[in-house]
This record gives sequence, C-alpha cells and structure tokens, in this order.
Amino acid sequence: MGRGAAGPDGPEAPDAPEATAVRQVSRIVLLDPDDRILLLHGFEPDRPAETWWFTPGGGLEGTESHEAAAHRELAEETGITGAVLGPVLWKRRCAFPFDGRRWEQDEWYYLGRTDRTATHTGGQTDLERRSVSGLRWWTWEELSASHETVYPTRLVELLRTLLDEGPPDAPVLLETERA
Repeated sequence: MGRGAAGPDGPEAPDAPEATAVRQVSRIVLLDPDDRILLLHGFEPDRPAETWWFTPGGGLEGTESHEAAAHRELAEETGITGAVLGPVLWKRRCAFPFDGRRWEQDEWYYLGRTDRTATHTGGQTDLERRSVSGLRWWTWEELSASHETVYPTRLVELLRTLLDEGPPDAPVLLETERA
C-alpha cells in the first residue's frame, strides 16, 4: 500500500513505509517419467523482452491448503491434473516488482510427478495470459547449458541434487531473493 492508503487498522500515517502483504505461494517441481522438469516462460507485461523461466504455482486462495493450491495452480497454468505431490523440497522468501506492484512471497516448492506431458493453458488467469508465453519440459542437461534466467536462481543445482539424492529429509531453506 502506498503512503496515506488505508491499511487493515485504518489509515496509515503519512510517513509510514510502504507495506506489502506477504503472499503465501505453493510451487511444483513437476517431473515427468524421464525426470524432465516443466517450466513456464514468463515476462513483464509492459516489457516482454525481459523473460525468465519458473515453476508452476501461485498464491493460496482463502482457507486453501498449500497442497490444494499446488494442485489448483498446476491445473490452471498447465492443464495437468492428477499429479502426485511429494514432500516440500524447498522454501524461500522473495520480493520483486511485477505488473506495476511489489510482490513479497513465502514460497513452498513441492515435488510433483506426472505421466502426462501434454499441456493446456486455457485455465490461465488474465495476468498469466498477459505474462506467460509458453511452457517447456527441460532435461537437467538442457537447463544447465541454458543462459536464460531461471527462478529460483539455484534451480539447476537444486534439481541436480534432487535427481542424484532424492528429496531432502526436511525442506531446505533457500536464501531470500530480492529484486
């Protein structure tokens, strides 16, 4: 909220810092039978030349659980239903500007497995349709050879560890990323 905006407890003081609610997010590290990972190709709506790759997922709605949000977001963004969710692999806090506002998020990354590799983007929200240009299944080798931006920034290293060692015993806390 900007200066002078009404907050949950009434009007903010004129010199109060800009407050950003922390959005609770579930993401899926979705792997197919060949251990390829599904990533979405995103961009800033007003600057489509600025692109990056990221895992499916999004914010919890209402009283929705992290698991329910993971399944819902995966279906909306990719058309894939019935994926088997495994444990939470990683957790991170991130903050970034996007589509004219500042986002601050707590993200939980679930392991997901699917036999289905066909995707359908018809369930995407208006913002997703304005900021996602496609999806792609990546092998670890393709991802490690790429020079494109990927989030979280350590995804190549984290994916290699996951494929070599399996899921961690407890979620790994990733470093905070701020842009």
